[in-house]
Amino acid sequence: MMKVLLKIATRYGFVAGVLAFMLLVVMYYMGPHPLLTSPFLDFRVLLFGIFTFFTLKEYRDYHGKGILYYWQAMYGGLTMVLVSTVITSCLLWLFGNWEREFVVSYVAQLAVYLQSFPQEDIDRIGKEVYERNLKELPATNVFDLVQTYFVQGTIIGFFVTIIISVILRRQSKP
Repeated sequence: MMKVLLKIATRYGFVAGVLAFMLLVVMYYMGPHPLLTSPFLDFRVLLFGIFTFFTLKEYRDYHGKGILYYWQAMYGGLTMVLVSTVITSCLLWLFGNWEREFVVSYVAQLAVYLQSFPQEDIDRIGKEVYERNLKELPATNVFDLVQTYFVQGTIIGFFVTIIISVILRRQSKP
């Protein structure tokens, strides 16, 4: 049965990954750089929630005879999240290498954002840290952006999976 869950999670993860990439590209061409969005307002929260829900619901209702244990839900949800995040990261890497302005606009917009920090925020994080980050910003490359995207997506997906797993788990009655 785990092969079935893996297959379902992979299928939904692939679709979610392609959809996430398409959303990133649309957001990139429509306005501020999509990778500068706060992780709390990130579309991946909703996207992972929807796709994890349907992954686990399909397995539970059609293959698990109405039973879905928490560990199965975590396995299926995390598999879906990892497949999605890997697919999006790979496509993002290809896009970043093809569209050179992707990294350039990220660096420029982040530099403007960092330079707008009030002095009390700079004092709070430390002037040395602030200046070092500002100095290292021009060296940012597409791999750095993809790596950040992957780590953030995995963390977001982990917490979303926990919530959806608790909601959808259903154990057999004794």
